[in-house]
Amino acid sequence: MRGRNSPEGYGAIAMTLHWAVVLLVMCAWLTGQFGDALPRGPQREAGEFIHIFLGLSILTLVAARLVWRLTDPPPEDSARGRWSDLAARAMHYVMYALLLAVPVAGIAVQFARGHALPVLGLFEIASPWVADRSFAHDVKEVHETLANALLILVGLHAAAALVHHDVLRDRTLLRMLPWARG
Repeated sequence: MRGRNSPEGYGAIAMTLHWAVVLLVMCAWLTGQFGDALPRGPQREAGEFIHIFLGLSILTLVAARLVWRLTDPPPEDSARGRWSDLAARAMHYVMYALLLAVPVAGIAVQFARGHALPVLGLFEIASPWVADRSFAHDVKEVHETLANALLILVGLHAAAALVHHDVLRDRTLLRMLPWARG
């Protein structure tokens, strides 16, 4: 499989970044949803560490994905029409914005609690703020709302890919599947 994109489909690097972000987003959302169900103490702290690790990994991979997208433009879209192209482009911009905003809001939650940010288990960044429970609660609500909005858009994105595949019968979905070459 080629590393770079071609007119027919995405290359291995773009696909790897795409599917890695998908997996990390799902895992981060699940750990965020069910982390509070863990017993207080070491288990909850481990769950929170994993959630933060996933969020920072998403931030890192999305940054890499944006740089890669600038250096290796995606394949041309099939002729879908002006409104469809605008909708697809807008969906991608909003998803990228949320993929960046959700982890940034999560970092703000950590700092608003007065906690240091563990960076991928390598080092910590001390909170620049004094702990403020009310502010932390408000920022956590924003973080959760943005995360839920991201998951809804991811679902719509997946549904659109399936519509392209099953209804429109074009190669939109196949271009991002590593096993669908040809």
